Amino acid sequence: MTERARAEGRAGVWSGSWVAERLGVELAGDDSLTGLLGLALRRNPKRAHLLVSNVLGKHVPQSPSVVHGHGVALGRRVRDLLGAETAGHAVVLGYAETATGLGHSVADGLGAAPYLHSTRRPVAGVSRAGGFEESHSHATSHLLLPEDPALLAGDGPLVLVDDEFSTGNTVLNTVRALHERYPRKRYVVVALVDMRSPADAGRLEDFAREIGARVDLVTAASGTVRLPPGVLEKGQELVARYEAGSAGADAGAGSGAGGAVGRVSRVDLHWPDGVPDGGRHGFTAAHRERLENALPGMAARIAGALPAGARRVLVLGFEELMYAPLRLADALERTTDADVRYSTTTRSPVLAVDDPGYAIRTRLVFPAHDDPADGPGERYAYNVAGAGFDAVVAVVDSAADTPALRAPDGLLGRLAAHVPHVLLAVVPSYVPHASERPSMLPEPLRGPDFSSYASDEVGWLLQDFSDVTLEAPTEEREEAIQSGGAHYAESLPVEYQPSEQYQELFHAALDASAARLARAVGAVTEIVLAERSPRPVLVSLARAGTPVGILMRRWAQYRHGLDLPHYAVSIVRGRGIDANALRWLAAHHDPADVVFVDGWTGKGAITRELAAALRDFEVSDGVTGFNPEIAVLADPGSCVRTYGTRDDFLIPSACLNSTVSGLISRTVLRADLVGPHDFHGAKFYRELAGSDLSPAFLDAVSAHYPDVTDAVHAQAKELLAADRTPTWEGWAAVERISEEYGIDDVNLVKPGVGETTRVMLRRVPWKVLARAGAGADLDHVRLLAEQRGVPVEEVDDLPYTCVGLIHPKYTRGATGADGKAVAL
Repeated sequence: MTERARAEGRAGVWSGSWVAERLGVELAGDDSLTGLLGLALRRNPKRAHLLVSNVLGKHVPQSPSVVHGHGVALGRRVRDLLGAETAGHAVVLGYAETATGLGHSVADGLGAAPYLHSTRRPVAGVSRAGGFEESHSHATSHLLLPEDPALLAGDGPLVLVDDEFSTGNTVLNTVRALHERYPRKRYVVVALVDMRSPADAGRLEDFAREIGARVDLVTAASGTVRLPPGVLEKGQELVARYEAGSAGADAGAGSGAGGAVGRVSRVDLHWPDGVPDGGRHGFTAAHRERLENALPGMAARIAGALPAGARRVLVLGFEELMYAPLRLADALERTTDADVRYSTTTRSPVLAVDDPGYAIRTRLVFPAHDDPADGPGERYAYNVAGAGFDAVVAVVDSAADTPALRAPDGLLGRLAAHVPHVLLAVVPSYVPHASERPSMLPEPLRGPDFSSYASDEVGWLLQDFSDVTLEAPTEEREEAIQSGGAHYAESLPVEYQPSEQYQELFHAALDASAARLARAVGAVTEIVLAERSPRPVLVSLARAGTPVGILMRRWAQYRHGLDLPHYAVSIVRGRGIDANALRWLAAHHDPADVVFVDGWTGKGAITRELAAALRDFEVSDGVTGFNPEIAVLADPGSCVRTYGTRDDFLIPSACLNSTVSGLISRTVLRADLVGPHDFHGAKFYRELAGSDLSPAFLDAVSAHYPDVTDAVHAQAKELLAADRTPTWEGWAAVERISEEYGIDDVNLVKPGVGETTRVMLRRVPWKVLARAGAGADLDHVRLLAEQRGVPVEEVDDLPYTCVGLIHPKYTRGATGADGKAVAL
């Protein structure tokens, strides 16, 4: 970018005109929109255009007083909306990585509000207070890691801050996840721009009614993006064409003017001790006061290190580290006569085109330099090269002050190829204090005192809640879960008592599938022994995984003479695996030998939950070696690579709840029952012993082991040679079904025969989708559907045998007088 080009950009050319002219994209709305936003292109299968903020301080260098001022102004509007007294109890939550600085600035405008931002960086010693997924993500991408666990637990307003509010999916995902755990009466969503389409405009109000809370929206401007037909294809073609030619705008590998290399030096900030580098673990009013007092001195040190006569200076932050560099830049702007600008590096790849009508003029590319949890990758700094800066002050935290930062192809080297003077300022990464834990955990519970399984078959790393009343009627429980008033793991459904006809169907299904199950058990066990460990420690995910773990243990004993240890642990969607159970396992076994076992995969939610929880545990406890790959009997969702089959058929242990699972309830996690040093809990239904089919189920399957030995050998050999890479086609199908049937929450879509059976037994079902031509595998589902008055709809091209849909807008009024579910 030349000085002339920069002058053209300042002369009134809108930085979205290049994209608008070529794609026919139009911004409609407030007059201020084109001043706040430009347009760029990126490679994305769902949206080719990118809204680029001119006042966020991410992609476009801007005056730091303008960036901070926009956030503060929004915060003051929130304070006026809430009133001074209510605002005094608010907590502000910003989104990583783009809105961490904006959120902190909003908190400044509110006054004394504490601030927390989500993060993609797990931190040792800090337990996860929550996590949520961005729309269409297969992994939990945002972690909430407050040092003070009570930060999110108050009942005051929660203020959620993002740079733009478009579909609203990310905000709704967040509120839903947090409301399950920390219900409150009021939320305020804050964004620089409200760009919702007419179709999305009513979702926030509908959602607020659904959870029974007030949700307000505060933005600086509003409008919408009008897209002509075929815009996605045209955008993809443009990106491909310009990426192939680079458009002269990618200022990557050392392409400085004339090959000149600038000088790199370091400036010591004297950052105040104990003040966090940002809101990753919480930032309080006391922290804010100490930082404000220290800023003038730190700005003076930066000014003293700048080259004499520097007229144009960029303070460049680092990914999530936005607020500290912003405030340093703001103080520097008031300290010197130089033209100070502020922006930050980013993970987001965007096409660069050197045109005054395009928002991203140049791009510097360099490798990640903070050892990210998701592995190495490219990082970017936009609109820095060729922008006429005499000096750049690169501000990073100490976790990112690594050899990769200083390597020839690292960020400092890339900057020095384009800017005469580069200063490095390092802010100490704040390390919260880890809580103390007891060194001793109780021994596993075993039958016959806990469960109807033999004592050597499984050890339960659980507490016994048999004497605690936890059951609630299904309809009331469903209402509490969907309204956000309760998490599903805080209560139990009333144990379903199957009719005589249903028990006959279970026995018929078991007779028909026992040999098929035996083959799948043998195949998955042989794969585990061949690929994972010659003496694995089986750890089943209670309770559906427990019968499978016992059957695998029996196969290893039958076929190889191995006496494998087997335990059952609790994992809860949205809250992770029982960390104390992991600590017990790590103290008694080599984590590398642990193989987690489950019955089947649906859409893969538990698969992703386990992977995220083990990453958190590794950094919090420093224990490595646990492998997140789950071994399952059946993988119809294609979510794992260790399985016995990918067929979707009835595993009879899905049918009868506790009476086929050792008389154990599903696991319970409730704050008043489970302390920080306790295992999760479950109930032993001793009173149902007369109806118990658990040992009979295991014996019926393992009786077929001698008959299927040769078939298992052939099946395991074929699987070991095959490409078993997960395709996640089940997740894609769930998203499609969710959209087609107007269900905003994918957790209400339960794919597969096993999950559908659970919906019929435990939840309030809406309807069942059955693959056209599905046969006897669905007999029991059809029977349950008839008993509960639930329609069964045949569907072509369904990857599963069936899919169960939980009632999407459930209240007690959604059932008839007889308690049956009704269609909407």
